[in-house]
Amino acid sequence: MLNLLSILFGIIALILAIPSAVPLLGWGNWIVLPIAVIGIGLGALSSSNFGRNFCLVVFVVAILRLWIGGGFI
Repeated sequence: MLNLLSILFGIIALILAIPSAVPLLGWGNWIVLPIAVIGIGLGALSSSNFGRNFCLVVFVVAILRLWIGGGFI
């Protein structure tokens, strides 16, 4: 059950991260990061690793996008 919640949080974070890849919308990744961290935490508590790994990928993509844009752009 926790794995499904983790996957759900990951999907929500991914849906929010896609528009944040557009220039001048990079600040949206600051919203994605806490959602992905919650998903990582739920995935760590579950017996399966897919949800945790999925949220980790979304988290890393959001971090890279923030890094490339200087934190805001």
